[in-house]
This record gives sequence, C-alpha cells and structure tokens, in this order.
Amino acid sequence: MKLPVIKHLTNFIEENDEDFVIETIETLEALTEVPSLKDEELDVIGELISNMYGAIEVHKSIKEGSSQKDALNSFMQRVVGSIDK
Repeated sequence: MKLPVIKHLTNFIEENDEDFVIETIETLEALTEVPSLKDEELDVIGELISNMYGAIEVHKSIKEGSSQKDALNSFMQRVVGSIDK
C-alpha cells in the first residue's frame, strides 16, 4: 500500500463519490479472472485494489469525524500492525 496513492484516492472520493472507486474495484477484480494475465500484472492490479480499499477505509474514518491526517495515520498503523503479526 502506498500512502500518497491512498491520500489521492481519498481526495478523489471526497470530490466525487465513493461509488466510482467501488465500481473500479469491481472492474479490477473481474479483470483478475483473465487467464492470460502474468503474475506481475496481477500484482499491479492487486496493489491498486488494496489502495482503493484503503482509501475507502480512510474516507469512512473522515466521515466519522477524524481529520484526514489522523485517519491516514491510523489506517497505516493498522496495516503495519497486521503485517508485523
């Protein structure tokens, strides 16, 4: 996950609508079923999907009253904490 990408996507969600990102995730998930995709291509798609899910989570925290900075930091701490376990 890339914090600058998640921050940019969070700004996109705030300016537009979360549904755009959700529909993009669904499209990318459907693309993963293409049998001719290489592992590297699947990795890129997976990274995009995870960043989009991260942005949705950050956006939810912001809607619940967190500042963008606090929401991003909290999310990344959860991610790093889950990786360390």
